[in-house]
Amino acid sequence: MTTETVAVTGMTCEHCVASVTEEVSELAGVTDVAVALVPGGSSSVTVTSDRPLDDEALRGAIAEAGYEVVDR
Repeated sequence: MTTETVAVTGMTCEHCVASVTEEVSELAGVTDVAVALVPGGSSSVTVTSDRPLDDEALRGAIAEAGYEVVDR
């Protein structure tokens, strides 16, 4: 199991959380997605998977949901 946490901007509500969770959950190997929502700031998205995550695939899934990963 691997766990990775990324900061995501633009999320403001539970609908945003659901969108990101849905897109990221579709990545191969993902077993859990947890979002700590910070409206107006950088929310934390923690992804657990049974294999190493491809960083570009993770960023792409979050972008598909309409949000952006930011470097901390």
